[in-house]
Amino acid sequence: MCGIVGAYGPPGSQNAWLERAVACLRHRGPDDRGLMRDHAAGFGMGQTRLAIQDVSSAGHQPMMSACGRYHLIFNGEIYNHAELRAMLAPRAWRGHADSETLLACLAEWGVEATLRAAVGMFALALFDSEERKLVLARDRFGEKPLYYGYAGNAFVFGSELKGLLPAERFDPTLDREALAAFMRLGYVPAPRSIYAAIRKLSPGCYLELTPRLVGERADPTAMPYWSALSVARAGVGNRLTIGEREATDQLEELLGRSIRGQMLSDVPLGAFLSGGIDSSTIVALMQKQSARPVRTFSIGFEDSDYDESEHARAVAAHLRTDHTELKLRAADALALIPQLPSVYDEPFADPSQLPTMLVARLARQHVTVALSGDAGDELFAGYNRYLLAARAWGVLGRVPPVLRRAAAHALRAVPPRRWNSWAAALGRVSRRRMRLRMAGDRMHKFAGVLQARSDHELYQRLVNQWWQDPIVPGETAESPAPHWTTQGLDLTERMMLTDTLGYLADDILVKVDRAAMSVSLETRVPFLDHRVFEFAWRLPADMKVRAGRGKWLLRQVLYRHVPPALIERPKMGFGVPLDSWLRGPLCEWAGDLINDPRMQADGFLNADLVRRKWQEHLSGVRNWQYQLWNVLVFRAWLDGQKCVR
Repeated sequence: MCGIVGAYGPPGSQNAWLERAVACLRHRGPDDRGLMRDHAAGFGMGQTRLAIQDVSSAGHQPMMSACGRYHLIFNGEIYNHAELRAMLAPRAWRGHADSETLLACLAEWGVEATLRAAVGMFALALFDSEERKLVLARDRFGEKPLYYGYAGNAFVFGSELKGLLPAERFDPTLDREALAAFMRLGYVPAPRSIYAAIRKLSPGCYLELTPRLVGERADPTAMPYWSALSVARAGVGNRLTIGEREATDQLEELLGRSIRGQMLSDVPLGAFLSGGIDSSTIVALMQKQSARPVRTFSIGFEDSDYDESEHARAVAAHLRTDHTELKLRAADALALIPQLPSVYDEPFADPSQLPTMLVARLARQHVTVALSGDAGDELFAGYNRYLLAARAWGVLGRVPPVLRRAAAHALRAVPPRRWNSWAAALGRVSRRRMRLRMAGDRMHKFAGVLQARSDHELYQRLVNQWWQDPIVPGETAESPAPHWTTQGLDLTERMMLTDTLGYLADDILVKVDRAAMSVSLETRVPFLDHRVFEFAWRLPADMKVRAGRGKWLLRQVLYRHVPPALIERPKMGFGVPLDSWLRGPLCEWAGDLINDPRMQADGFLNADLVRRKWQEHLSGVRNWQYQLWNVLVFRAWLDGQKCVR
């Protein structure tokens, strides 16, 4: 794993700032660093290396091809690089690094053929010194980040925004539309970044930059070499005709192959384990292939309503892994908050970033690579909202809008606090109480769902946190959910695909990559082998959702290794008790940011609206934890950027 950065400017450009940029990315690769400059071409690029495969100097980058024409910097892993080597013409290899294999493939086969053949996660830059052409590419699902844009007359690119900030004439103007999207979603969706001048390369795409385009300061066109949308549509149009046992066998074989490839490492390796279906499946199949106990890591909470560490511990004991866990306290979260702007570069407000950072730091004390169970929900219909939305729209779609509006008005007529008191009387066990204590907010959100005019709008109301609130002054009306499609897909499938292209790529994978790489830990996601994805989208719908529950087929694989009694329980996710923390140990920090006069003065957010919601949250009248967290993360990031600049 590595950090990459580069610049392409007019001929004669010195790109002196690249040394500072490489230093800014040291956390992504503390083992080695390198720079390459072609002053005549105006090109330069650098890399910091976290040595995983072939830790010798044979893996040093930037790497030059045997013919001397091509130069490569590469962040990621190519899991099938041994097979790719076998397909190439015989040659003398310097070592066994996957970067050397990748460069040889690019030189011999070309860009698109290589990208299609590669199985892995990556962001890369390839410079053709003969044609003076730059190619940037990103893996199929966006596991590895890649930003690009112009700073003055130079085209710049890098793994993280912090690597671009030192660029001469970098323009820090904020993208207001990106800010509005962030406030609604909690992340900035690709291809935008928080800076108007910088974009993210979309997953499954590459772009080419020639001297003419650089001279014109033209934006290059991203070209897809693989499309999750196309695969999904093709899959539902060509469903497998397959029995349950055969389907279970095939899924276990595909996941096992993916995990086998991702367990290749010349440094210590382990896995994150929450005790849920996804991570337990990954760890079970890892342990099946390992001659010794797999190292596993989990985070718990002192708040018992949110603590699932006992379940991870039970699964670890059953699989006989070498398990380590850590309990998260509010004080731990408070200590992490000042680091969020530097870790995440742009505003990022998924609250599970806090335990993710801690579990990454815990794992890094023992291993250099960790596998995760991310993406199981998007592939096998695991999120509760998939099932709830399908049921709700099946009923609501048949109810006249006027009646739904009347019902919504009736629900909102009851104050949230009254709903909460009624719900509290129904709670019988601790976990039940935890889910019911926000009943008032849930009922008011359901009232909004009742008013949805289409299944598309229903989805937006479920995932948007500032629905129709004018939080960013001057923002336009709600934009359509990116990637939404109806062609050949039912509602559950549309939500799964939209989440894969948006939420997974721009939230989940960003959260894990930045948290892990901040401590030089490489993470790998076995569910995101594209062959697993293609198989999942060909499955009959009832092999994902059955008897009102998702992940049916994935459960069948897991039950071969772990008893159902250790797994079956209500889905929680990697949540944190943010609502109570904002009223308690985080209250002073949050209040200082919200009441800062600069919020009113700079005009980025509707300060009066924010302060009203803050008071409602403090009083307990409403729970605005997610809306407020988005605000707080943005304000803390903005303050951090002022310090940087």
